[in-house]
Amino acid sequence: MNRIALLPEAFQPLPYADGDDLFVDLEGVSGIGKSTLTAKLADRWGGTGIHTLAPPHSGWSDEAHRMRPLPNLAFYLSGLLHVSDRIRRALACGPVIADRYAPSVAACQAAVHGVDPADIDRLLAPFRPYLVVPTQTFYLRCSEETLRERMAVKDDTKQDDADLFGVPGRLKQLAANFETVAATDPTAIVLDTDGLTPDDLADIITAHLETARA
Repeated sequence: MNRIALLPEAFQPLPYADGDDLFVDLEGVSGIGKSTLTAKLADRWGGTGIHTLAPPHSGWSDEAHRMRPLPNLAFYLSGLLHVSDRIRRALACGPVIADRYAPSVAACQAAVHGVDPADIDRLLAPFRPYLVVPTQTFYLRCSEETLRERMAVKDDTKQDDADLFGVPGRLKQLAANFETVAATDPTAIVLDTDGLTPDDLADIITAHLETARA
C-alpha cells in the first residue's frame, strides 16, 4: 500500500524532476570529513550541498538536546522531512550532495537513546515514502587514530563532536550502528578513508558513479 497516496493533498511531498540528476548522501561519524567532501563534490559537479539539519532546525539543535527521547526524535524527523523537500527543489537545478540524511537519524538517535537502530527505523518507516531516495549512499569510516587527527583540526566543533569521545562507548556504538544501517541499505557503498584526502575520495566517488551510470 502506498502510504503517501493516503495523505491529504496538503501533506503530499512536492513534485520534482526525478530524472538523471544525482542525489548522493554522505554518512559517517562526526569529524570524519563529510562536510569537506560535500563541499568538494558540490564544487566539482556544479551541484548543491545540503546538511540534513538545515535552517531553521540547525538553530534549534541545542534546545533539542534537552528534550526527552521521543520529542528529540520527532525534532530530527521534522528536520529530515524538511530537508527532503529542499532536496526536491535543488534537484531541479542539478546534483545534490547531502551531509547526513536518514541513516544518520537512525544511527545517531539509536546511540544517543541506547536503543537498537531497528527500533528507530520502525518509527521512521511510515514517513520513508515521503523521503527522496539517494542515488547512492557512501558510508565513510576510518580508524579512531585518524578520526582523532581530523577532529583536532575541525573548526566548528559541536556537542555531538564532544560527545563522540567524551561519552564512554559512544564512538564504538555509533560506528556499529552505521554498520548495521548500511547492511540493510540498498544504496550503500562503504568507503574506508584512512590515508585518503578529500580529493582522493571525490575521485573515487565520481569514478564509481560514472561507472554505475554508464
